[in-house]
Amino acid sequence: MAKFDIIMPKMGESVIEATITRWLKGVGDTVEEDDAIVEIATDKVDSEIPSPVEGKIIETLYAEGDVVAVGKVIAVVEMEGDDEEDAAAEPVKEEKQAAKSEEKQAEAPATEKAETKEAPISYADSDRFYSPLVKQIAKTENVSLAELESIKGSGASGRVTKNDILAYLENKTASPKKAADSTQKAASSAPAKPAAIEAPKVNAGTGDQIIEMDRMRRLIADHMVMSKQVSPHVTSFIDVDVTNVVNWRNKVKDQFQKREGQKITFTPIFFEAAAKALKDYPQVNASVDGYNIILRKNINIGMATALPNGNLIVPVIKNVDEKNLLGITKSVNDLANRARNNKLDPDEIQGGTFTITNFGSFDSLTGTPIINQPQVAILAVGAIRKQPAVLETAMGDVIAIRHIMILSMAYDHRIVDGALAGMYLKRMKELLENFDPEREI
Repeated sequence: MAKFDIIMPKMGESVIEATITRWLKGVGDTVEEDDAIVEIATDKVDSEIPSPVEGKIIETLYAEGDVVAVGKVIAVVEMEGDDEEDAAAEPVKEEKQAAKSEEKQAEAPATEKAETKEAPISYADSDRFYSPLVKQIAKTENVSLAELESIKGSGASGRVTKNDILAYLENKTASPKKAADSTQKAASSAPAKPAAIEAPKVNAGTGDQIIEMDRMRRLIADHMVMSKQVSPHVTSFIDVDVTNVVNWRNKVKDQFQKREGQKITFTPIFFEAAAKALKDYPQVNASVDGYNIILRKNINIGMATALPNGNLIVPVIKNVDEKNLLGITKSVNDLANRARNNKLDPDEIQGGTFTITNFGSFDSLTGTPIINQPQVAILAVGAIRKQPAVLETAMGDVIAIRHIMILSMAYDHRIVDGALAGMYLKRMKELLENFDPEREI
């Protein structure tokens, strides 16, 4: 019997590992070609790995919850046919033996240190993702799960890196006497620091329903808390007369759907205007690294998209300023559709430099969104409503019914001041109010 290795595929240029969330097939199960055998997760995107061959699964090398590097063998399928000396199986055996050897070496020091403890340390119950290297260091140094959870990560999405855990261990092993002396000196020369903020203890009452957050909701919650801690948020507002935009869309939408087979919404128009305004004010299309400001060359705008399960994902349209309105429309429709059907690739939710969220889709007038780190601003689009407005004409001021919308922008006050935010919003207002109602698409 010939054997075939199923490997963790490369899912994007910046993706180096993924977490196995659920095995869809187990040892002994027969699989057809292209049958999904395992679900994996990278940050916010869930994907399935299909079997490229037909056969029977004879081995799985990782358990649910394990973080696996791209290119690693995760399962072995036995196929009908010649053995060919099990050429494919040998690397699997060697890799598995090497993995077991590494695990034993990593566990040995920890076991020696923890001889008096009742059970070995396990990190399987953690809600956070830790790389194999971080887990190995933690296990070797006998770091408990509670300690590991308390370490503030400096990696992507708050992930704990090798340097983070090494810095923690260095501080942990510092002399208690030095720490006490330092504390005593600090107390005599400096005011006491406020205690760390902790979430209040919440007790469930009789009849209350407890729903555990799923993985995506946990990531969203952690990311939102991190953003508010990192950036001092300020929000500015401006109202916009989008009557020209509304009239134009009403005029072209039926013809567009008949010609292109898809709808045209207001979103592509907002994306086009946002990109033009970012070209005029590049400091809004930026990130902060310590005391350095990184002005982004590309204008990659994220589109906050609500999912059917109530969660949120932000696919990114790359180089919006290089696309025409038709190209933006097709990108918006494609990404929104695949986001709702869990068909996005990992690279399609990364690399954003600015984000737009649409409160108006739920009839909300406006809101104060949270910045999508490491960006420095996020634009919120409110509901479009008919309102009486004063218009200046050659014959004098008149009151007319117009389509009015509120734009709000939350920004990082470390580098974006109210003046800059105000100029950006004013530019958006000019672009939308002067939209050509005779425009072709």
